[in-house]
Amino acid sequence: MKTQGYLGIDIGTQGLSVIFTDDAMRILATGEGDYAMVPGLATECQEQLPSDWERALAAAMLGMRQRLAAAGVEPEVRSIGISGQMHGEVLVDSSGVPIGAARLWCDGRNEAEGHELTEALGTKVPKRMTSARWLWTIRNQPEKAARTVRITTPAGWIAHVLTGGFTLGIGDAAGMFPIDQSTLDYDTKRLADFDALVARSCKGATIRPLRDLLPEVRRAGDDGGVLDARGAALLGLPQGVPVAPAEGDQPSALAGSLIAASGTVSMSFGTSVVANSVGDRAFKGVDRAIDHFCAPDGKPINMVWLRNGTTAMNTVVDMFGKALGGDRGDAFATMIPHLLAAPDDCGGLQALSFMEDEPGAGVSHGGTAMVIGLNDRNATPGNVARAMLLATIFNLRMGSEGLDAQGFPRKEIVLSGGITKTPELAQLVADAFHVPVVILAGATEGTAWGAALMAKFRDGKLAGKGGDWQTFLAGHAADGARRFEPRPSASATFDRMFARHKKLVALHGQLDAAVRVG
Repeated sequence: MKTQGYLGIDIGTQGLSVIFTDDAMRILATGEGDYAMVPGLATECQEQLPSDWERALAAAMLGMRQRLAAAGVEPEVRSIGISGQMHGEVLVDSSGVPIGAARLWCDGRNEAEGHELTEALGTKVPKRMTSARWLWTIRNQPEKAARTVRITTPAGWIAHVLTGGFTLGIGDAAGMFPIDQSTLDYDTKRLADFDALVARSCKGATIRPLRDLLPEVRRAGDDGGVLDARGAALLGLPQGVPVAPAEGDQPSALAGSLIAASGTVSMSFGTSVVANSVGDRAFKGVDRAIDHFCAPDGKPINMVWLRNGTTAMNTVVDMFGKALGGDRGDAFATMIPHLLAAPDDCGGLQALSFMEDEPGAGVSHGGTAMVIGLNDRNATPGNVARAMLLATIFNLRMGSEGLDAQGFPRKEIVLSGGITKTPELAQLVADAFHVPVVILAGATEGTAWGAALMAKFRDGKLAGKGGDWQTFLAGHAADGARRFEPRPSASATFDRMFARHKKLVALHGQLDAAVRVG
């Protein structure tokens, strides 16, 4: 008997995953495919081949079908959702073929163009944004720019391979170029300003207007196309299966966390840290710590991103864990009880976690992670590890102050990522931000489930079912969530520590200069 359900595809930085869910959104099987960066490039260059994503997708689908067959499940895919790493630059020529490799979000070659566009457009344009990459390409690889008739993202490319069209979900589109909240399309005035900047600074270049190059913007529930012959062959599915608008990984993660209303913040802690909050209005001005894109339904999203996530804490945990546990077990399992048992104030220790640069905090160089205040009473592994984790949480709170200044609500935090493997650590986040923190039962399932949710919403729209995106997500609330309420005494302690932390970060330039002498 066939089982109807939804296919979710996620094109990550290090690999690709697919899931098949039933109508109740239970995951019945998964599949994975891998790929690597293009080898032999300079350190700041991070590129992948779109053809590798396609091969990984075929392999992932094969693995998933094998698992479904082993479970006696014959899938009938009603709709397909796509998620992918944001801010990539896939250049396409007139024959529909990618022009070389795709530059990824982590490619570091266009920081200057990001600053230039931020000044010229009057809104935050981080160096990760596709339009900043495109300006760099026009100037540094003019032969590629002249051949380009379309620009899209990794998710947008896979959507094109499956459907033949060039459309993109509004969240991923906002990672290419700023969106006008009044039209929920690319900002026409800023498009004109971009083209004028190119005309002034790239004289002699024959470049199409940017609007002609960008994908068409779609919102959750809109038409993202259907599987054509090429897409059907790649996935091993019938032609004509509907495809939801392809989205970026951050909007998909919001969907997977069932977040659509303003006041709820999605935080993901891993090697980098992201806090995404749905806004009830557009952000005004420019804040170096806050980026902007959109939720799948078009609502504005304000994102605080930390390059320095839990890496410093993990380094300390690994160092002390091995020393404490020797060969007896996992360093993390050995150390976490010490971290949880440490006092709220870490015995008076404060830390800086800057193992890498942190643009949002004004930190231009890494390698200056440190612990301050050691004495013979507080020099314990638990205190040091806890101080390092709190440093990252405090950096995230610093980055959020621009949102507080404009009165954006923060009523609840939904936590995901590696930190949720130790749920008790969520208590520190609740205490530091003075709001409840929730960990959903599926917190570790990733963005592919969010993509599958978008596929189900698209299927519902095709069936004529009413309801908006927020109502749809609310209808999928799951049992088994854990909730952590802030502790007033711990919050007061963290407030004092946070004030000291901001003073230390303000001194970072002097600290960096001191350690780099000679």
